[in-house]
Amino acid sequence: MTRLRSIAALLGLALAVLLAGCTGLPTSGPVVAGERIDEQAGSVDFSFLPDDPPPGATPEQIVSGFLAAGSGPRDDWGTARQFLAPDFRAQWQPTARATVDLPGERVFSSAADGSVSVSVTPEATVDATGALSMADGGSMPLDFRLVQVEGEWRISEAPDGVVLDRARFRAVFREYSVMYFDPSWSYRVPDRRWFPATNAATHITEALVDGEPSPWLAGSVVTAFPNSLELATRAVPLEAGVAQVPLSQSALAIVPDTRNRMQAQLEASLQSAGILGAQMSVDGEPVAAQAVDVRTIRVDVRPVVLVDDAFGFLSGSEIEPLPGLSASVSNLDPVSVQVAADRTAAAVRTATGAVVRVRADGTFEVVDERPGLVDPTIDPNGFIWTVPAGAPSQLTAIGAEGTAVALTDAWPGASQISTLEVSRDGTRLAALVRDGSRPALWVAGILRDEAGVPVGLGDREIVAALPGTGLDASWVDGSTIAVLAEDGDGEVVISQSVGGFGETIAAPAGARAIAAANQLQAVHLVDDDGTLFTQKGQTWPTVARGVRLLATQQGSPR
Repeated sequence: MTRLRSIAALLGLALAVLLAGCTGLPTSGPVVAGERIDEQAGSVDFSFLPDDPPPGATPEQIVSGFLAAGSGPRDDWGTARQFLAPDFRAQWQPTARATVDLPGERVFSSAADGSVSVSVTPEATVDATGALSMADGGSMPLDFRLVQVEGEWRISEAPDGVVLDRARFRAVFREYSVMYFDPSWSYRVPDRRWFPATNAATHITEALVDGEPSPWLAGSVVTAFPNSLELATRAVPLEAGVAQVPLSQSALAIVPDTRNRMQAQLEASLQSAGILGAQMSVDGEPVAAQAVDVRTIRVDVRPVVLVDDAFGFLSGSEIEPLPGLSASVSNLDPVSVQVAADRTAAAVRTATGAVVRVRADGTFEVVDERPGLVDPTIDPNGFIWTVPAGAPSQLTAIGAEGTAVALTDAWPGASQISTLEVSRDGTRLAALVRDGSRPALWVAGILRDEAGVPVGLGDREIVAALPGTGLDASWVDGSTIAVLAEDGDGEVVISQSVGGFGETIAAPAGARAIAAANQLQAVHLVDDDGTLFTQKGQTWPTVARGVRLLATQQGSPR
């Protein structure tokens, strides 16, 4: 049986010893403030200590123990290797793949020659680069061959990688962001990866310096790290919380602007592991670099609403208008609005179904009148994206000057689409679709030419299967999407990591639109009766009534 040790358990033991030598706890005296507990230090770190192979174990018990030992990454999965025959221990590669399977679904079968087959039901898989993909369903066989070693069964052949249920997987692995740039070098773009929590700085830096973006994202982002550059050693130590990044000699020939972008990517990537900074070096000598500034994707946390004939930010009980936009938007009888990042334009779908571009100078123009259009979305380059609900492949992007680009063959395999949302950095397009009878959240990278004009979509990535019809979605930040979906007789909100897992909470009955701002505690909903809610933990307090429309924002002009 796997033993679980944690900081919490050790603290509990220390407290028990302390109380055993005391007659009681103090009930008087001053309150003394303790030290601040930040997010990283305040989390409880669990460490699994799997059992060694027991004497006289059967082949099936050896395989079962080996799979359980996948939860112990210490000493390069040293305990798991004890279940292997000596000649096979160096060949097995635990980090080549991680399979996240459903607990209680493993089925063992043994043969007379000592071989064992295990059927598992994958929920997700993680490849050698740390990229997670959701499984399509169905079982997967794992085959093991065993031999006798000094009278004990040991595994002589096994698939590379480890197999863990979700709870153990999230204790052994952590979700990190490997940061890239959009093609204009204006925004940082996260590529979510899962690495063992031990030596996180090394895993993240290797992925950034020596690796590549995930295939579905590769054509939509750029990196400052040239292909000729490598890590000088396969270790990135920490000194005073700062990662020491040793680079090959070719780093000395890199121009300052590129080094500054490299520094920005390193710092942002390592920050996702709670690491304070990065110092690049060559042969032990520091490489001078200053991280470049980037545009923010944060938005105003206040909801943007249409109440009666007033459109703008809801501040208490007052509406603060958006200069140049509010009057025009209100007059169009809108049913959906997305405000551009610089607030000089908005994409509007009217009650007639037409999509309209509204400008801050008070002018507007119809850009798409095809029947059955879903709510439009606008990217940082001013392109408004439209698509009919019943024809997902007929995706169109309309530029600020009115030029329409038909992105044919978009979303292959989708029969219906209900929501379209460009990420605030303009590199990815999220969609709520039906693939046959299955509702799902898909994401694809946006491919652009040198002028920033969309020319197509990359391969779609299935981010999550939905419990029922997807009603609406909104980017929370660079790597999380809030999805409003049906689930049985009610509605739910799913906080879905792009490249990770989702967390689901119940939504108010009749919720029909969602808008998110920077964090999960700034998610807004509006229902069929015009009641506006804002998330507070697992609850949805009422903020306002009489809301005709909840708009979304694509950034901030600041």
